[in-house]
Amino acid sequence: MSATTVPTLPVRADRSGERVTLPRLIRSEWTKLWSLRSTRWSLFLAFLSQAGLGPLIALIEMSRWSHLSLQDRLTINPIDHSLGGWHLAQLAIAILAVMTMTGEYHTGMIRSSLLAAPKRLPVLWAKLIVFCSVTLVLMLIAAFIGFLGGQAIFTEHGVNVALSAPHALRTIVGAALFTTMTGALCIALGTIVRRTAGGIALFVGVFFVLPGLIEILPSATADGIHPYLPNNAGGGIAQALQDQHMFSPWGGFLLFCGYTLVVILIAARLLLKRDA
Repeated sequence: MSATTVPTLPVRADRSGERVTLPRLIRSEWTKLWSLRSTRWSLFLAFLSQAGLGPLIALIEMSRWSHLSLQDRLTINPIDHSLGGWHLAQLAIAILAVMTMTGEYHTGMIRSSLLAAPKRLPVLWAKLIVFCSVTLVLMLIAAFIGFLGGQAIFTEHGVNVALSAPHALRTIVGAALFTTMTGALCIALGTIVRRTAGGIALFVGVFFVLPGLIEILPSATADGIHPYLPNNAGGGIAQALQDQHMFSPWGGFLLFCGYTLVVILIAARLLLKRDA
């Protein structure tokens, strides 16, 4: 990850004798975030995935309608199909979040950031605020586009639903919330690992590899563990159709938020203790 703009806002404030406050650090992080080409491409991919994959899935389903069995037609889920892009969006946001922190360690820019804010923790808070705010807004807009676009296609055979349908609004908002919280967790992972490859590997291992390994265990044991896995616990809020073995959508998301908070606290502790 390369950086094209050196964060000067906190340093400039320090030279003028003014305090380096959180709002000034947020302005600096905003500048750094949007000065990177990887940011624009990653956010574009995440937005396109969330907004475009759902309608594409709906289009495919409607194109093969005549080949579907009666059971498949009756059980089609227009909400989850329209919002199916959150899986790929989550991956794009997670990778960008890791790089947001590890890129500074790679280029050495982290030294400038911590020199400007010697208390260190405000740097982490500013990164989380900026990244999560941008992600939440973009993913919420994309989720609404994906849902409305998908329902417009599903009208061809009358299986579309409105925003007022059960679980529809919760799933739209949930997809944006879960993707955003994943980004926050991955910023913390990047702070802990400080290497892009290591941070991404850790995310992929916990979110995608670990659930597969759990499947090797006996069914009773696997069913008891699955609800507590991060992706399973948090992902329920982004799905209308719920697995009876999982937590409720909001209960699982609160558990995922707890995981994220723990990882952030570990990252904050290490940021204070280790040299840049």
